[in-house]
Amino acid sequence: MRDFRELKVWQKSHALTRAVYKATTVFPKEEIYGLTSQLRRASVSIPANVAEGCCRKGKDDFARFLQIAAGSASELEYLLLLSYEIELLKEAQYELLSSQVTEVKRMLTSFMQKLRAGEVPASDFKTDN
Repeated sequence: MRDFRELKVWQKSHALTRAVYKATTVFPKEEIYGLTSQLRRASVSIPANVAEGCCRKGKDDFARFLQIAAGSASELEYLLLLSYEIELLKEAQYELLSSQVTEVKRMLTSFMQKLRAGEVPASDFKTDN
């Protein structure tokens, strides 16, 4: 079974999550249950789904979790845009986080394609044995 921490897409999405947490520490207190919480949950969902998918029995299950992670990345992408437009994020912060989420989305898409094409060894997945 593959260790999720070895996957580049997990490493990048984990770093993105840490960056989102850091960026949201200065958000107004009234956003703690609103935008702050939504940004953090969406960002955490990405590496969490990659990690969960890693321990699944087959590539189809893993691909499904990668797809969920990609959906969370798109949600995060929107929430970052909103945060920037309502001036909770500075332009430099927004551009950095936005580029990170775009990179993670590309990596997830590429990994899903490789997984479905059989380019990821079956030995990397948990078996019934």
